[in-house]
Amino acid sequence: MAGGGRDEAAGTASGTPQRPMTMANTKTLTELAVASTAFKDGAPIPVQFTCDGADESPPLTWPDAPDNAASYALIVEDPDAPGGTFIHWVLYDLPATTHALPRGVPNDESLSSPAGAKQGKNSFKKIGYGGPCPPKGKPHHYHFILFALDKSLGLPPGASRDQVVDAMRGHELGRGEVVGTYARKS
Repeated sequence: MAGGGRDEAAGTASGTPQRPMTMANTKTLTELAVASTAFKDGAPIPVQFTCDGADESPPLTWPDAPDNAASYALIVEDPDAPGGTFIHWVLYDLPATTHALPRGVPNDESLSSPAGAKQGKNSFKKIGYGGPCPPKGKPHHYHFILFALDKSLGLPPGASRDQVVDAMRGHELGRGEVVGTYARKS
């Protein structure tokens, strides 16, 4: 779907520069092994998970939560976007008992499965997952970053990436990521 507002060159959802993902705290973070059966780390994301296909979220898995984890948050971003980091998915308050997301998570504000999970707005100004849709040319890198937290964030549905990052500050127990690439033919 080229055009029609789907081009990542549009910039960020808030129109402000994105803050780095670094969370300054003194906790030792557990490294989470995030993976997808749809693509290997560093490999291309299949077209069905992009704006050129079905634009559905890819399946993701990760191991058990660190001790004292209460929830997870997931942020998917493209730091290669011409207008600055582009946010593709904001998902939070995933219960600590969750260790996978299926393919095609519905783009609903609140999810019934996993129960209690909420979705925020992406840079397309929509709730839920918005797949890779870079300008034609070189591949972009899509970082699926999972955070294990010592509390549920309790933010209302529709929160921005910055609101989620602010609420996570000082509550991060672990982090992991898987990176996929996507390029549109010129």
